[in-house]
Amino acid sequence: MKYSDRFWKKNWDAGLEDLDPSEYEKTFVDMMNITLAEFPDKVALKYLGIDVTYGELDRYSNQFANMLLENGFEKGDVVGINLPNTPQYIIAVIGTLKAGCIVSGVSPLMSADQIKYQLTDLSSTGKKVALITLDAIFAGHIVTFAADVPMLKVIVTTSVASFLPKIKQVLGKLLKKIPSGKVTPIPGKVVLDLHKGVFNQYSGEYRKVALTPDDLGWIQYTGGTTGAPKGAMLSHRNAVHNITSICKWVGWERAAGVLLSGFPMFHIAGLTVCECALNLGWSQILIPNPRDTDHICEAIEKFKPSSLVNVPSLYQMLIANPKFKELDHSGLGICISAASPFPKESQIELESVIGQGKLLELYGMTETSPVATMNPAKGNKKLGTVGMPFFNTDLKILSTESGEEVPLGEPGELCVKGPLIMQGYFNKPEETKKAVDKDGYMHTGDVGIMDEDGYIRIVDRTKDMIIVGGFKVFSSKVEDILSNHPAVGQLALIGVENPERPGSEIVKAYIQLDPVYPYDGDAEKLKKEIIAFAKEKCSPYEVPKIVEIIAEIPLTAVGKVDKKVLRLQK
Repeated sequence: MKYSDRFWKKNWDAGLEDLDPSEYEKTFVDMMNITLAEFPDKVALKYLGIDVTYGELDRYSNQFANMLLENGFEKGDVVGINLPNTPQYIIAVIGTLKAGCIVSGVSPLMSADQIKYQLTDLSSTGKKVALITLDAIFAGHIVTFAADVPMLKVIVTTSVASFLPKIKQVLGKLLKKIPSGKVTPIPGKVVLDLHKGVFNQYSGEYRKVALTPDDLGWIQYTGGTTGAPKGAMLSHRNAVHNITSICKWVGWERAAGVLLSGFPMFHIAGLTVCECALNLGWSQILIPNPRDTDHICEAIEKFKPSSLVNVPSLYQMLIANPKFKELDHSGLGICISAASPFPKESQIELESVIGQGKLLELYGMTETSPVATMNPAKGNKKLGTVGMPFFNTDLKILSTESGEEVPLGEPGELCVKGPLIMQGYFNKPEETKKAVDKDGYMHTGDVGIMDEDGYIRIVDRTKDMIIVGGFKVFSSKVEDILSNHPAVGQLALIGVENPERPGSEIVKAYIQLDPVYPYDGDAEKLKKEIIAFAKEKCSPYEVPKIVEIIAEIPLTAVGKVDKKVLRLQK
């Protein structure tokens, strides 16, 4: 079988076919305006005890758009959104796109230097830049560099509590539960408070800005494993194709669901599932702090979401919370996992809690808008795989050495083509050429294996592959095996230089203990047990030579294991 035959289509759920181009030859604004008009009284957002309807979302986003337009912003200018998952984030996204401007998620966990880098990069081609941020970040970070970014023209401030009743805002600040900071004028910048300076000052009427599916709507930055972050440019066509495809693939019905997602919206996956819910007229429960699993459990019990979307590490944190296991999950439908590998043992444990056949693992990256492959929603889900290629998607697997296609069952780099592929990296044409080849295939940097049914198992990042005496060790494969040891809660493998064999590496495992494991404190004994376990299950060259027990595996802001931090510790 050849990859070009797209033989996996026969294993799609019955009735599914590639999207007709007419289904995605439109803008996100066109799609969103239909929903906003159709459900004005329906609750769109649930946030810390308050509700925002689609009608309110429409008005607030129009006011945000009009603020941009009246401050001289034009089609193609950029708005950085430097917020956690709050109503303001979604208002800013829709408002930015209505104004014809470009959304760029800016993690609220970034340092001042990192925020400055992104805003400077966005303005490097002369684009005007606006930023919406928390008052605490404004006072702690933005004031330190704003004068050094000339094209940063407008700064809008808000608070995680701005939508809450006044008494809760006051009490929250007095009790130090709500971060806050003093907002002061900055020479040469327009500084506005979202509620007082935007919602009270600008019209709530919609002003149409001419847009096409080819226009950019998002520049989302990717951390990558090496080098400075790069801005992946995504068009309205890219986004609409992905949103429409996800909804169709999983069978989500219009106005018939409630979404709870712990994915931060500054990450493309979190933003896209949010946009899926908006497109369908669903209600969604916003989670400002995804690590507060008690709050998530309370929200599940109260609002009974029909779908959950999280990174694997958050599902693992939920499994570890006894409250999650006590909940009634009978009304829960599809639960999506994405962004990083999910150990098969943990997947089995999760389904033992939520119900068999509910977990749906997928694969994607910022550069693919983001979803590229998915397990079937109704058909055979193969735990441990990320499913098969998506609608309108071509995929081939190439040898990391020769660049030739590998046979089914052999590992190689996943290369993806279709209407989901980014327009390129912002202001980095050489990086774009390295990533997207002359035939339009995105070289993902991820190593995968496809079986005879078209299901793909991700075994590593090309940059995470460990070379031991000429043998390739795929870290996620070994991590999957070691996760079966009862002491292992979370883990990560890296390669460290072998001092006895220059050019070769040895495998090092970092282990975070399972909190329920009866650990007696004898680290050396446990390390030997884990290595002995690995010797039983793995090839000799895959066995970790070094095991380190650590209190907590470092995670990125999104919740992925941060191997860059571990490599610095080695």
